[in-house]
Amino acid sequence: MSNYTAPIRDMQFVMNELAGFDKVAALPGNDEVSSDLVDAILEEANKFASGVLAPLNWSGDQEGAKWDQHGVTTATGWKEAYRQFSEAGWTALACDPEFGGQGLPKLLSTAVMEMWKSANMAFSLCPMLTTGAIESLMLRGTDEQKAMYLPKMVSGEWTGTMNLTEPQAGSDLAAVRTKAEPQGDGTYRIFGQKIFITYGDHDMTDNIIHLVLARLPDAPEGVKGISLFVVPKFMVNDDGSLGERNDVHCVSIEHKLGIHASPTCVLAFGDKGGAIGTLIGEPNRGLEYMFIMMNEARFAVGMEGLALSERAYQHALQYAKDRIQGTEAGVRGGPKVSIIHHADVRRMLMSMKSQTEAMRAFAYVVGAATDLAHHHEDQAVRAKNQAFVDLMIPVVKGWLTENSIEIASTGVQVHGGMGFIEETGAAQHFRDARITTIYEGTTAIQANDLIGRKIARENGATIKALIAEMRGVEAELDAADPALGAIRKSLASGITAVEEAVAYILATYNGDVKAASVGSVPFLKLLGIVAGGWQMARAASIAKRKLAEGDDGFYRAKLVTARFYADHVMSQAPGLAYAVVNGAAGALELPEELF
Repeated sequence: MSNYTAPIRDMQFVMNELAGFDKVAALPGNDEVSSDLVDAILEEANKFASGVLAPLNWSGDQEGAKWDQHGVTTATGWKEAYRQFSEAGWTALACDPEFGGQGLPKLLSTAVMEMWKSANMAFSLCPMLTTGAIESLMLRGTDEQKAMYLPKMVSGEWTGTMNLTEPQAGSDLAAVRTKAEPQGDGTYRIFGQKIFITYGDHDMTDNIIHLVLARLPDAPEGVKGISLFVVPKFMVNDDGSLGERNDVHCVSIEHKLGIHASPTCVLAFGDKGGAIGTLIGEPNRGLEYMFIMMNEARFAVGMEGLALSERAYQHALQYAKDRIQGTEAGVRGGPKVSIIHHADVRRMLMSMKSQTEAMRAFAYVVGAATDLAHHHEDQAVRAKNQAFVDLMIPVVKGWLTENSIEIASTGVQVHGGMGFIEETGAAQHFRDARITTIYEGTTAIQANDLIGRKIARENGATIKALIAEMRGVEAELDAADPALGAIRKSLASGITAVEEAVAYILATYNGDVKAASVGSVPFLKLLGIVAGGWQMARAASIAKRKLAEGDDGFYRAKLVTARFYADHVMSQAPGLAYAVVNGAAGALELPEELF
């Protein structure tokens, strides 16, 4: 069983050299956010992740969450770990100081979030969803709702959930049937059932605050008739104390492929007269409000892909160093060696390492852009960064999670037959990663959003600006340098592939949306690969400059890793572009009866 240690050196490099921590620290409200503070927070988060959360990852997976008629019981050690987590202030890291938060930048909370998810993904889902619920209440809740719920959610005393999916609805939220009946006193009685509710019930806190999509009696059909309600597990008295049990109950938990310690609940609202809730914002705008929470969650799920990739890589690397098998190729009669000496094992490890580092760089850059979009004093700068974030959220969510399945699978392969044995732990990362491409909208949902709302709707304005920025990085790479020249050539080819695919999408989408949509997932992967290559090219250029100032093993490794990414990952870009441009015929022309 492997331990987990946060890759702090790489996190610091990405935050400072690629994501522009200095610009984030200069934003209003960040006066006390120094590099020393950031380093101290990363060190403390690493201690908690490696010392408290990581040791519970395997045992929690084996024990799982348990349900009976009284509710859900979490795995051994979960309650104690959550108490330590909230008491240490980790739940409040990026929250508004008005309600007890620390107000620290998204860039910093992104790095800390990676640690929680690498150490113990199942545990991390609970504070992740609470953060999303806090965000929705902050932006659309009434003053009374904020005062009643936010202080204790920010402190971690209470947790939050998002309740969208129903048995007949799935991702089609237009089919939501849960009802909300007004009572004439500002409250509503909620009736219905929700499924797949992560941490919908548990024993770690005294109260759970549910955000629930439901329909008012006079609501129009479809997504325009959905409202959002806050429904606590226990009613809250005027003095903040807990009142009677609300009529919302967990009636079962799902038996899943992975994340066994995270209770995925079926919640019944109103079986005993109606669950009492209050309306968030205006009637019939619930889906709009829920997307505030969902976008936060989509970024966080993307971080799960990164985090599981890092954990799987560390696990495979340790095994490859320890496992003695075979002799080194080309050395006759040589001694038995650890498998890290074998060429293909090194290729697999470098594939895991290079993609994980590219994903980290890309995600942190998007996190920093979120800070600039929300807090920069110049409206034009805010708008530019918000457009970039909106474009890239589907890629963060879709590309990072798709990669995590492949990377975790490679980790199993590094272990050989032992990877298929549960006791080694490699399979857990693979099982846990499988949900990430489904959470908060499947990869196809992300990809259709990307080509439709984020590219076709604005005639490609934001992505064309991004392409120009990537071309600028390409032009700055030294073509005469062996490593940088190879990276430059690969980046140029990748950018051209993106240009070709974007041109096809813009020419096709409005006239034949099906044809454009066939290539949406390949395009999402293409854009992710090239955006990752863009950041790895920047990293290589910085590493080359730093090495000229003196030898450093970190920068030497970064340069080699960037070159590997260029040769082995970026080389996929032209093929994906071909699939985007030419793939519709093979997918759409076969009659349904021949499937």
